[in-house]
Amino acid sequence: MEKEAKIYVAGHRGLVGSALVRKLKAEGYLNLVNRTSRELDLRRQDQVERFFEEEKPEYVFLAAAKVGGILANSTYPGQFIYENLMIQTNVLECARLHKVKKLLFLGSSCIYPRECPQPIKEEYLLTGPLEPTNEAYAIAKIAGIKMCQAYRKQYGCNFIAVMPTNLYGPNDNYDLEESHVLPALIRKILEGKEKRDSFVTLWGTGAPLREFLHVDDLADACLFLMNNYNKAEIINIGTGKDLPIRELAELIRCILQYKGEIKWDERKPNGTRQKKLEISQIKSLGWSPQINLEMGLKKVINEINKTIF
Repeated sequence: MEKEAKIYVAGHRGLVGSALVRKLKAEGYLNLVNRTSRELDLRRQDQVERFFEEEKPEYVFLAAAKVGGILANSTYPGQFIYENLMIQTNVLECARLHKVKKLLFLGSSCIYPRECPQPIKEEYLLTGPLEPTNEAYAIAKIAGIKMCQAYRKQYGCNFIAVMPTNLYGPNDNYDLEESHVLPALIRKILEGKEKRDSFVTLWGTGAPLREFLHVDDLADACLFLMNNYNKAEIINIGTGKDLPIRELAELIRCILQYKGEIKWDERKPNGTRQKKLEISQIKSLGWSPQINLEMGLKKVINEINKTIF
């Protein structure tokens, strides 16, 4: 991308979008055009068309999405499938119509089949049943990936799709009804410490294995791919390392210096047993993550402002 090019980061206030904005500015990309959800409702085709007509962005990072953890996905499947389909369909079509030079679409590792061989390779997408607790979200995101590929094939659009693993970092969502596993663990254990509770109760058994990537590493990877990758095939972004959720909870407990006990409510769902990404493709291009989990967690916990809760 040219440093002076007009760049649109859809979802610039979210976890991923805000990291992309930080990275772009740090690298000298200053011609950013962004809108809040109040200023531009990406679910509304007329508003998206007007925005592209007025601003004519040359590059687009599509990080806007309706996201959440197991509880939110299970409770609001209609919202998850509708809002994600509308957001991505409107943005992709307008990017095509207005001849955007390149667009990067954010998928997610949670849209791979529930029982994938490990580590998960890109070609495993659509090779088996999805995880039931987030099926609506997964179907919407898969549709977005296929739309990118279809537009590339029919119209020659340079749209690429990436598959990040579980993310964490600044501007994460700590709402217990909507958050993903890592911010939910931080909040529950932090509240247990502040209230001086003798124990905290966490969902599931703690046995599922998860991989975590700091969102600043993801932003670095996305910019790298925007400048170095031009293929239809999806590409994984992760660390290639995972750990049991139980071990993650203990690591957070140690960093927070919480002295209480951690208990597990095994009546609650675990979600997918394991989902570690195979990252040899992106590493072969010359990119690798720089922030290890313990370092990243310490950074996040130090950044947390209690007013978030």
